Amino acid sequence: MKKFSADIIYPVSSAPIKEAILVTDDEGKILSIDSISEHDPSSVQYLEGALIPGFINSHCHLELSHMKGKVNTGTGLIQFITGVISQRETDAQEIQNAISLADQEMYEAGIVAVGDISNVTDSFNTKNKSDLSYYTFVEMFDLLQEKDAIPNFEKYKSVYDALDLSKKDQKAIVPHAPYSVSQKLWDLIQKATPEGKTISIHNQETPAENQLFLQKAGGFVDWYQSFGLSLETFKATSSSSIHYALANLNPKNKTLFVHNTLTNKSDLQAAKSWSDQTFWASCPNANLYIENNLPHYQYFIDEGVKVTLGTDSLTSNWQLSILEEMKTIQKYQSYVSFETLLQWATLNGAEALSFDRDLGSLDIGKKPGINLLKGFKGKLTPNVSVQRII
Repeated sequence: MKKFSADIIYPVSSAPIKEAILVTDDEGKILSIDSISEHDPSSVQYLEGALIPGFINSHCHLELSHMKGKVNTGTGLIQFITGVISQRETDAQEIQNAISLADQEMYEAGIVAVGDISNVTDSFNTKNKSDLSYYTFVEMFDLLQEKDAIPNFEKYKSVYDALDLSKKDQKAIVPHAPYSVSQKLWDLIQKATPEGKTISIHNQETPAENQLFLQKAGGFVDWYQSFGLSLETFKATSSSSIHYALANLNPKNKTLFVHNTLTNKSDLQAAKSWSDQTFWASCPNANLYIENNLPHYQYFIDEGVKVTLGTDSLTSNWQLSILEEMKTIQKYQSYVSFETLLQWATLNGAEALSFDRDLGSLDIGKKPGINLLKGFKGKLTPNVSVQRII
């Protein structure tokens, strides 16, 4: 049995508590949160700061960890994608070493579970040995080329089949983004995906995405043409790109929309009307790295939707730290309260990835991991750091 006390304890699922003791078994399962007067002081470990649950990184690309610093900042999404494509291939051992180090970095940053994108099998060995829980999203795309839908589906299905799950992990087949998945490939993905899964999809990350669907114009049209790809069969929908996604996703699954830098209130309302199982992953540092832009978080707060936090990859970020994502939001949109950010960083992510039975909050019976926010005095100042306790 272990007993911890701190300046304040944030269970997340209930109000913060002062002058309390967090009691766990030796493996970290929460047994109780008691008044400090109920325990012998000599049996308690006293800590300065705030005790919180382990963080959930709802969106990452672990397999791109070897590309840290290789793609320029501030270029916009289309040039960023081109940079990833041109520099992704390298020595296999270098890739494996970078993946292992990134997994360890997340562990030390107090992360307990990750929603991770996979296009290849490179990260699977690390995931199978990791102390973190992974929901692996095997991502499919055919760049709107229906002739490539079947061979691409089969290629990525073989990646999905290659992942052997541990008891703590999950996996799903998912579409990459509205601008990269043809109607034919959507149909194949839907037929292969049972209900009850979480589906991840990149959403409204750059103006060119909405321009493609509104007018069949903009940067993506030129980008596809530069690769010799035809958009003859693609028809503009006269609606923002998320409507194409909603028409092809299953509302009975949980859907994790990722990035959402251009998502507005009408988009959020359309998704809410479509399903009550929508989640909105924000990766603020990656949004600044790629597009020099952030979502308007007040829209998400006003609509009462469930936001989660992610890091994206080391290709598009300087570190893999959910705490740093929280700090960035508080720096640029400081009206978002710490309590709100903490729920986005923990319980909402756990619910989105269906890990909330064990993770996301300091509730009795859960084994959520326990973090200490050192230097925390009610605000996320730059000097606040995280220490993993369990």
